[in-house]
Amino acid sequence: MTGQIIATVADDTCPPFDPGAFWSVFGHETARTGGVDLHYVAGGDGPPVLLVPGWPQSWYAWRHVMDLLRQAGRRVIALDPRGMGDSGRPASGYDLQTVAADIHGLVQALGLAADGPLDVVGHDVGSWISYAHAADWPQDVGRLAVLDAALPGITQVPAVDVLPDAVNLKTWHFAFNRLDDLPEILLQGREREFLTWLFRVKATRPWTITPTDLEEYVRVNAAPGATRAALSYYRHVFSPDGLNANRRRAARPLSIPVLALGADNGAGTVLYETMKSVATDVRGGVFENCGHYMPEEAPRRVASELLQFWAERGA
Repeated sequence: MTGQIIATVADDTCPPFDPGAFWSVFGHETARTGGVDLHYVAGGDGPPVLLVPGWPQSWYAWRHVMDLLRQAGRRVIALDPRGMGDSGRPASGYDLQTVAADIHGLVQALGLAADGPLDVVGHDVGSWISYAHAADWPQDVGRLAVLDAALPGITQVPAVDVLPDAVNLKTWHFAFNRLDDLPEILLQGREREFLTWLFRVKATRPWTITPTDLEEYVRVNAAPGATRAALSYYRHVFSPDGLNANRRRAARPLSIPVLALGADNGAGTVLYETMKSVATDVRGGVFENCGHYMPEEAPRRVASELLQFWAERGA
């Protein structure tokens, strides 16, 4: 599979989240690493796979994919990185080097690489984190999959005077989230209104994020310190030090198999083209008729592509 168009259909969605069924096979856990308490949800038996979410979400973004992978015989761990979801929100440490070290500590604490490097999957900011983890701690990661993102400092940014409206809707937050203080002033106390708008404009299938799902995202984003912590990723990663750190990573190309998937109404081919510049064994494609929130808009297709990738690129 190399840069192909991947059709998605209604059958690639899942029924609304069923808490009773889900929590009968998964459970909340916490591990302390890097001086921060990391919350994760885990379940299943078999080779481990670590799932990393992005902004403004949490482990919960993976809820449908998690059970599909569990049913396929995998031990599934969906992580809230520092500052996200129900993990700790320290005042500092949102550079990718520190966050990657957090995840390395979690891998060690849980013995996830005891039988060899594990599979790691990231979406959005989770792709930034997962790439940094694979680059900084190559002994941890055997196969890497990344979904619908650009990599700051690596992805080529087109030089334009004014962004077209369609592009602006996808990228406005990169500049906004980096501003000091203003995002907190505007977003705190308005989490429901903001998230309702964001999911509506960035999803092709917004109904896949139900009112119940929205309330979960409101809960974690409205927690004390949550907005500041989540936006700290943007403030650190887009700083000169953050951009240069990623460029140094790119100078050491990954040799592991990489799957890079985008959405036609999201980042498109951006991530696939980016990963070809930083890894030597890359395959990928673009989900057709799908928005940015791929694990929720097309979870069955996401799981299917992951399982196919792992089968074809077995250890």
